[in-house]
Amino acid sequence: MLLWLTAAGSLLLLLVRALFPYWADDCAHILRSLLLAARLLKYKRSQPFRGVLDAFLAAARRHPAKTFLHFEGERFSYGDVDLRSNRLARVLRQEARLREGDAVALFLGNEPNLVCAWLGLAKLGCPVALLNFHIRAKSLLHCFSCCGAKVLVTSAELQDAVEEVLPALREQGVSVYLLSETRKIRGVGSLADKISEASDRPLPRDLRANVTVRSTALYIYTSGTTGLPKAAIVTHERMWAASFIQSACGVARDDVFYINLPLYHSSGFLIGLGGSIERGISVVLKRKFSASQFWDDCREHNVTVMQYIGETMRYLCNAPKKDNEKEHKVRLALGNGLRRDVWSEFLWRFGDIKVKELYAATEGNIGFINYTSKVGAVGRLNFFHRLIFPHLLIKFDIEKEEPVRNSQGLCIEAARGEMGLLVGKVTQRSPFVGYAGNEQQTEKKRLRDVMKNGDLYFNTGDLLRFDDDNFVYFHDRVGDTFRWKGENVATSEVADVLTMARCILEANVYGVKVKGNEGRAGMAAITLKDGEDFDCVDAYRQAVNYLPAYARPRFIRIQPALEMTGTFKLKKTKLVDQGFDPALISDPLYYLDAARQTFAPMTEEVYSAITCGTIIL
Repeated sequence: MLLWLTAAGSLLLLLVRALFPYWADDCAHILRSLLLAARLLKYKRSQPFRGVLDAFLAAARRHPAKTFLHFEGERFSYGDVDLRSNRLARVLRQEARLREGDAVALFLGNEPNLVCAWLGLAKLGCPVALLNFHIRAKSLLHCFSCCGAKVLVTSAELQDAVEEVLPALREQGVSVYLLSETRKIRGVGSLADKISEASDRPLPRDLRANVTVRSTALYIYTSGTTGLPKAAIVTHERMWAASFIQSACGVARDDVFYINLPLYHSSGFLIGLGGSIERGISVVLKRKFSASQFWDDCREHNVTVMQYIGETMRYLCNAPKKDNEKEHKVRLALGNGLRRDVWSEFLWRFGDIKVKELYAATEGNIGFINYTSKVGAVGRLNFFHRLIFPHLLIKFDIEKEEPVRNSQGLCIEAARGEMGLLVGKVTQRSPFVGYAGNEQQTEKKRLRDVMKNGDLYFNTGDLLRFDDDNFVYFHDRVGDTFRWKGENVATSEVADVLTMARCILEANVYGVKVKGNEGRAGMAAITLKDGEDFDCVDAYRQAVNYLPAYARPRFIRIQPALEMTGTFKLKKTKLVDQGFDPALISDPLYYLDAARQTFAPMTEEVYSAITCGTIIL
């Protein structure tokens, strides 16, 4: 009888696996999600409020000697970082007269000082704006101003960028401080000596007594259709939720996490740093990604979990092959934007690494995790996820760039297997907080009357597809933003810069696919001022001086006039489809030639070199 029951049980298990191959993965993920949801609810109800900072303090008490950060040959323990952040907090509180709730902007690269500064400011109850250290001039001023900060903290390496906007900052009554001794501009305070002399005693919790789960923890910037970045408001609740992603993907407390993404991004800061603090693990922090150093770093520090974007994985796969490239301890990779072909190549080259592809937006209220590691998918659906974070794919008109609505004015849900616009229902459990100081852009992301009159959804601006096996696939972005080199590029910001060139009258900027590259490269269709020829050098100079490298247009197309819709919106669909192939386009074409520091004429030979990878964009 026992033998019969065992055999029947085995057959039943085989049948379940055959009919529902992802049943075990689904059950394990739902159970893990339930436990994390219970923890978040506990933290939200705790008195006093417990945030990610408190998780760090608990880790520092539990194992003060454990390495928190490996950085450029130095080791910083949890205890070291705790004490330094105490000193830094005391100095900033005294010098800048900071009080709970005062926003502070950090204009710093990937370095321990940024981590210590954020922790110190969190101990004072101050929200922090994480400024992109690539931005300059108008964009830098805008990003600083919209978060309402009156204090800017930066480093010696970024003094030139600060000096450029310092007169405007002074007019606003802004105080600027350097976390270093090297100071070459007047009116900027150096804090290095004061920090080394300050007390490292713990700061009273009363300094952040009024911080709650709904208080602003961070401002993280995301590109918008206004041409300037938007400051997404990240509450302490959202920070907790993002920090749980590591745990949801199976990161354990003895793992070592490798961060080479910029900490001004939500991936690097919230998922990478915040998640590592929540787990209490060690982090290998890099100033920037290096394909040549990546696996050596992993071997040196016994890295077990890596973070990626699609572009960094492609760089790793394009690096020269080595005999020891499977000799490492990396078992898990977390990230987004990984192309199917690169994914397969990565596994073949570097071994059995579980890739957990993610889909999310900094300001969004809906995200997915491909917890099964199915190649190509950005996530997987299950009933629990949809219950907690209700969402839909709705039909979308690409030409009109708006949802398709029925005769009652309501949106139409896309069928299984059909591409549609992802929208997340705004509820108390899945709120959409919006952007600091920008109600207009906040309202643009709100979609009303979706399934019934009066309902409210968050518009992700992304086209996805759900298949019959409940996997989620990303298709493209809509609107005026495209992604290149792992960064979001706002087309109108690029257009504003290009029209600063003496010869250019108008510019229509869009992204085009380039064989062998992730995302879309920037391209601009332009018209010239009357009587002007295209000044290649001046246009190049404007792009390089005022745009970060990832935002510079790689291709220029000169047209007699820009095509517009009936509502005077620039048409892009046809331009995107035509790309930059000189065989298909009769208009003059140019490409960004960094070696010669100009926009050079595009020929069929150059086009062939770009598409086969001989010329690197």
